[in-house]
Amino acid sequence: MSLLEERPFEHVTVRELTARAGVGYATFFRHYPDKEALLHDLAAHEISKLLAMAQPILYTVDSRASAEALCSYVWEYRKLWSALLTGGAAAMLKDEFVRQARQIAAERSSRHAWLPGDLSVVFSVASTVEILAWWLRQSEPPSVQRMAAILDQLVIIPSMPPVKNAGAGPSSAPGSTRRRPAGRRRSTS
Repeated sequence: MSLLEERPFEHVTVRELTARAGVGYATFFRHYPDKEALLHDLAAHEISKLLAMAQPILYTVDSRASAEALCSYVWEYRKLWSALLTGGAAAMLKDEFVRQARQIAAERSSRHAWLPGDLSVVFSVASTVEILAWWLRQSEPPSVQRMAAILDQLVIIPSMPPVKNAGAGPSSAPGSTRRRPAGRRRSTS
């Protein structure tokens, strides 16, 4: 991880990895066929931590506070996340992110009768990854609070189940619902 914080993944060699880790060159190849496999393991671990933090966002009353916690975590480890999200490993990272998010989604029932759960996962993950990558590439990045607001408005609110109209009968069509107003917190009632 420290090498990723110093330079792009494409410029890191297996020799540098083994020297930094204090292990023999041949030892590396007993565990990984190449440096991409090591990066995949590292990314999978970091994605698991990020998803554990991100998952409550869609299941909490205060989505903005949860988005802020997620953005704070990414900002605290911005060198690592910048390397993972904006470097040569970004496509692999997004694929792994989607894979893990789909597993989580499969364990939960669909909250949208009209929206396929798989589509909701792909949309939410791809949008979140792109927004975070954009943020980390900025020479003058917006604050954590601003990014949380952006995530809330662009990703979280559209991914939430719509609020039923009073007096409306049960329907699974998107047109039979209304959205929660921008900036409002989700209610559990």
